[in-house]
Amino acid sequence: MAAAAMSTPTRPKAKLHPRNPHQGRYDFTALTRALPALASYTKANPSGEPTIDFSDADAVRTLNKALLCQYYQVAFWELPEGYLCPPIPGRADYMHHIADLLADTTHQNDAGTPPTGKQIHALDIGTGASCIYPIIGAQSYGWRFTATDVDPISVQTAKVIVQANPALKNAIKVKQQTQPEHIFKGIIGRQDYFDITLCNPPFQGSLDEAMNANTRKRQKLSRHQQKRGSTSASNSASESDALNFGGQKKELWIAGGEIGFLRQMINESVEVTAHVGWFTTLVSKSDNLRPLKKLLQEVNASDVRVIDMTHGQKITRILAWRFPDPSE
Repeated sequence: MAAAAMSTPTRPKAKLHPRNPHQGRYDFTALTRALPALASYTKANPSGEPTIDFSDADAVRTLNKALLCQYYQVAFWELPEGYLCPPIPGRADYMHHIADLLADTTHQNDAGTPPTGKQIHALDIGTGASCIYPIIGAQSYGWRFTATDVDPISVQTAKVIVQANPALKNAIKVKQQTQPEHIFKGIIGRQDYFDITLCNPPFQGSLDEAMNANTRKRQKLSRHQQKRGSTSASNSASESDALNFGGQKKELWIAGGEIGFLRQMINESVEVTAHVGWFTTLVSKSDNLRPLKKLLQEVNASDVRVIDMTHGQKITRILAWRFPDPSE
C-alpha cells in the first residue's frame, strides 16, 4: 500500500490554514457591520478589546451568524435549541485542507491550485442542523454538495437554511439517511460520483462520556477565563474554536465511539469505491489512527494520508484514503 503524509506549510501563529479567512483576532467592527445584532453581545476584555462571553450560547450563535454573513454571504442561519453550534474557523480549516488534497491529486487543474466550481461534488456525512461544511465549501470553492444526516430535525433545519439563502439553493442538496445503521448505503446511488467525502464523526461512545467531555470543556473554559481575568477574554479565532459546546445525542456520541463508527465507514467505503475519489474524516483521538490505518491496509486502500490541524490548544487530524482506479 502506498502511504504518504501531507506536508504542513509554514503557518501564521494561529496555525490555521493559509487560505482560512479567520486568522488571528475577530474583527468585531466588521462583524457588527455585517450583523448589527452582534453589538448587544459585544463587550471589552481587560485589554479594552471587543469580544463576547464565549460561555453564553446566544452570544456564540450570534457571532457565528455574523461570521457566516460577512465571509460566506449567508444572511439566514438559525439552529434549534440545544443543537451543536460549530466553531467556524476549525470547520473552515477542514475544507481548505481537503481542497489542497484535491489540488494535489487531480489532473483537471493547475498543479497546486484547488479545483473550483460545481464539477466538484462533495458528500458531507452527518451535516447536522448547521450544514456548516457545505456552506463553507460551496461559498469558498463553488463546489456542489450533498449533505446527509440521520436526524430529521437536523435535515429539516439544514433544508430551511439552504432554501433561505439564494447562493446556496443550487449548490447544496440535503438528504436524510433513512437507514441509520448504514453510512453510505441508501445515500450513494448507482449513478452518483463524489470527488470527496467528509465527516465529523461522533467522538464519544456513550452519553456519560459525552457529558464528562462537556464538563471538562466547561472547566477548561473556566480556567481560561480565570487566567485571562475576565468572562469574555477570548478574542482569538483559534482559541475560541475549542470553547464551543452543546449538541444532540447523534452529534456527540454513538455506540462504539469514534473508532467503531470509523471502522464501519472504512468497511462500507470498500463497497462504493467506484463512486468516490477520496474518503476523508476527522479523527479526534490520535490513538485511533494506528488501528484505522491497519484496517485501511487490510482493505487494500491504495493511498492513505493523515493531515494534522492545530487550533489553539486543540489538535485534530484528517484521515484520507482512496482505492486503486479500476480504469488504470
